[in-house]
Amino acid sequence: MTAAKATPHSARKVHLHIENHSDMGAVFEVTRKRIADARARHPDVAKQVRITMGLDGKNLEKNLRTADAFFTWYVDDRETFAARAPRVRWVIAHGAGVSHLMPLDWLAPGAVLTNSAGVHGERAAEYAIMAVLMLNNRIPEMARNQARARWDQLYNTEVAGKTLLIVGVGSVGSLAARHAKHFGLHVIGVRRSGKKRRYVDEMVSPDKLRQVLPRADFLLMCAPDTDASHHMIAAPELDLMKKGAGLVNYSRAGVIDYAALQKKLVKGELVAILDVFDPEPLPKSSVLWKTPNLLITPHSSSDDWELYTPKTLDLMFENMRRFLAGGKLKNVVDPKLQY
Repeated sequence: MTAAKATPHSARKVHLHIENHSDMGAVFEVTRKRIADARARHPDVAKQVRITMGLDGKNLEKNLRTADAFFTWYVDDRETFAARAPRVRWVIAHGAGVSHLMPLDWLAPGAVLTNSAGVHGERAAEYAIMAVLMLNNRIPEMARNQARARWDQLYNTEVAGKTLLIVGVGSVGSLAARHAKHFGLHVIGVRRSGKKRRYVDEMVSPDKLRQVLPRADFLLMCAPDTDASHHMIAAPELDLMKKGAGLVNYSRAGVIDYAALQKKLVKGELVAILDVFDPEPLPKSSVLWKTPNLLITPHSSSDDWELYTPKTLDLMFENMRRFLAGGKLKNVVDPKLQY
């Protein structure tokens, strides 16, 4: 992917505005201490940047008028954003998934959006391999039995030699593949480019997905939710999977048809661990809460409460160095690919 080049900013300090959102929680809060610590880690860049901070829109409009860069999770009133932020040439999304910001027609010509893809790679990969091992050890079924005070000895075989299918072999998927090889799993990857990656035994392009699905003992979804990937796992694909196979969705709810999956879970044909939902929080009325053969984690698979935001700030400062020099930014979101 070709990243856009920023304009050099040597004559004055760059104005970076950071907008916090109270509904995002402490994990995502850019506190003054976190900023001070990040500035100390990147002193050469920090001295060239003026940082303002806001919360839930207070003083936002004032700061947008002079900001060159804008750090946020979401953007309200996107249709007027370019007029309200005439100097913004770089928007930094505090997260990896950016489907909620699509399409990017609200950005001014020449402006770019970057995300934090890769920041949570290790933490997410740990979760992914944990989920696979839990599925192999039938933990979702045992958890349900415990809640019902039911003694039912469930057995399985070791995970070594089984097949893990990873859809979306980016930073998280490739790290999950590395962990999987440690446990002796055979790894098949599905990647848009089809290019090989280390620790992946077989790599195919998305058009070959249905060919490899029947071989999977475990399916791990790491793909972003885009127009091309939305509901890429629906009823026809689920029907191709082995009876009793396990499914883990770490990425976004939209990549799987949850209604079709729920039917498979109720029938006992599949077992799943899901971390992402739409909407979130998952409503109490959702049938998923009481669906058998399912373990729910509340979108907490990859957000390290100590390191996620500091690592994101490090990435931002590394990119700020490039921005100041008019170089290519890392993690520029491609408006066509939507990630």
